[in-house]
Amino acid sequence: MINPSTGALLTSVPSLGQAETDAAIERAQQAFESWRRVAPGDRARLLRRFAALVDDHIEELAALEVRNSGHTIGNARWEAGNVRDVLDYYAGAPERLSGRQIPVAGGLDVTFHEPLGVVGIIVPWNFPMPIAGWGFVPALAAGNTVVLKPAELTPLTAIRLGELALAAGLPEGVFTVLPGKGSVVGQRFVAHPAVRKVCFTGSTGVGKSIMAGCADQVKRVTLELGGKSANIVFADADLERAAAAAPGGVFDNAGQDCCSRSRLLVQDSVYDRFLSLLEPAVKAYRVQDPALETAEMGPLISAEHRAKVASYTAGADVAFAGAAPAGDGWWFPPTVLLAGSTGDPHWREEVFGPVLSVLPFRDEDEAVRLANDTEYGLSGSIWTRDLGRALRVSRGVESGNLSVNSHSSVRYWTPFGGMKQSGLGRELGPDALLSFTDVKNVFISTDS
Repeated sequence: MINPSTGALLTSVPSLGQAETDAAIERAQQAFESWRRVAPGDRARLLRRFAALVDDHIEELAALEVRNSGHTIGNARWEAGNVRDVLDYYAGAPERLSGRQIPVAGGLDVTFHEPLGVVGIIVPWNFPMPIAGWGFVPALAAGNTVVLKPAELTPLTAIRLGELALAAGLPEGVFTVLPGKGSVVGQRFVAHPAVRKVCFTGSTGVGKSIMAGCADQVKRVTLELGGKSANIVFADADLERAAAAAPGGVFDNAGQDCCSRSRLLVQDSVYDRFLSLLEPAVKAYRVQDPALETAEMGPLISAEHRAKVASYTAGADVAFAGAAPAGDGWWFPPTVLLAGSTGDPHWREEVFGPVLSVLPFRDEDEAVRLANDTEYGLSGSIWTRDLGRALRVSRGVESGNLSVNSHSSVRYWTPFGGMKQSGLGRELGPDALLSFTDVKNVFISTDS
């Protein structure tokens, strides 16, 4: 493991092979038979105990994420706290996982939500803790057992969460963290018949291959994939507020966020004024040692990724850029590019770094058309004072999560997921639990 702020060796972890992965899956399959029979109130109590332990270790988990992922300490605290909150939220689910009684002739018809079995969860490196929790917590609450593969670059907080789960009293085999390569551990989740569902967050290309592999066994999948979200600013918006918020909407987590509003659409009548408001906000964005309380952005995850991000700015029309530390570490400045056309690579492709691409638009119809001119549909923002326009554009933009006069994408009690090639299924919110269950219908005849 490398500290992305310094480029120095942090520690090392084992990379598991196929035999070890299969053994862990088989232990999870065995544990499922007893875990599914744990009384709902007892399962809820264990999840609340797990949440309390995470809460006790917020600072430890956050400091570990700063070193392993380069996240700012403020973000890392929020991420650890999000795991706690998701655990608390779904701790209320086991006792409320109720079926229905359906009126029928000649008897009683009832439905049950039955757990699937072993669930495999594959977590990316950009948000190692929250995205892990969004998968494993509702799966456990519904009575499934979980095997979780953290990203190869950032496994440390997931491993620690696995230790805290055992300390909270979750039985052995119910929640197992398996560090290793995606081509080994992740592939076994897809191929092993005991794994009944795979949750994957990552690139669209890998997601497609996982979906294709799961089809062979009619295995369920939840996919949260790439994004190229639009930030649409209309002339009637509060321009000062929209400009002040724009850097956080794209540069948070160094732009390594599928929800990053990396395409900025500004109505042409206020285009020049908005850029003049945006420039000081970008230059004031604090790119610092992520352990500092004042840091708003840390480094990129790796040298390889920094080179990829830099390739999008080479030869591009740079409007302005912020500052970043020099020297060791994978640093990159917040950068604003002017798009010459919708064919520019930095406009069309997911850069996954602190790069904002800007384009003007004429009217509402063109704004919606440009926002939808992408294979992705995960998130986005709309800035306007006109409520009717806000509703029309929200309905018109093909995206799973939209914010009006805000860049907020995630609340653990509301659904999260993408449209088009940004994914399949929904995480979080009241209905996520049901995606980890099968509906069983039982008819009981009352005829003599």
